[in-house]
Amino acid sequence: MRLLLGDRLPLVERYARMLADQGVVRGLVGPREVPRLWERHLLNSAAVAPFLPDSGTVVDLGSGAGLPGVVLACLRPDLHVVLVEPMLRRCVWLEEVAGALELSEVEVRRGRAEELTGQLSGDVVTARAVAPLDRLAGWALPLCRVGGSLLALKGERAQDELDAARPVLAPLGGDDGEVLMAPTVPEIPATSVVRVRKVAPGVRVTGGGPPSRQERPGRRAGRSARRQRS
Repeated sequence: MRLLLGDRLPLVERYARMLADQGVVRGLVGPREVPRLWERHLLNSAAVAPFLPDSGTVVDLGSGAGLPGVVLACLRPDLHVVLVEPMLRRCVWLEEVAGALELSEVEVRRGRAEELTGQLSGDVVTARAVAPLDRLAGWALPLCRVGGSLLALKGERAQDELDAARPVLAPLGGDDGEVLMAPTVPEIPATSVVRVRKVAPGVRVTGGGPPSRQERPGRRAGRSARRQRS
């Protein structure tokens, strides 16, 4: 785990102890999840870290107990991490965790994603076990800056979810999306991360290729006319 978490391992271990104790007492983590906190939750969340930007803001939707947002804040203290959660008791927990772990760049915002559109934006929007991708994209992409991306942690059906969601991505400003396999430690299967980039208006991305400027109405005809005149 040290290869994955580096010198931030002790901080994540402190968070794990909080989850296994008060996280269970306060109903944020099921008792049966404690033996597999690392395998199923913490390392799964940490797998997103390589896809984060060098600087900027991460918005974590539906943070709940703090997965993946708190883990990412532990690993990347240079990023501003906004934990978005609608339930008061969970927001109180997240504030306590951020204080106990001295995560000075963590901000907790109570509310639903759709209520924060126009008030909050991030270079990356993360989500884990929040909603199917078609619905999630509708909440997340409006909060994502152009050039940023949605990173959604998904399971074995990640590609199926992406295929089903593609019709709604372009109207929301997203590209076609892609499924990334994020390894953690050798004995644990890689995490499936769906990445959807937010592109500028008039830019279309298909097949995982680079963005290309869409033809404006009449632009192609104008080119043909110029060729004929020459």
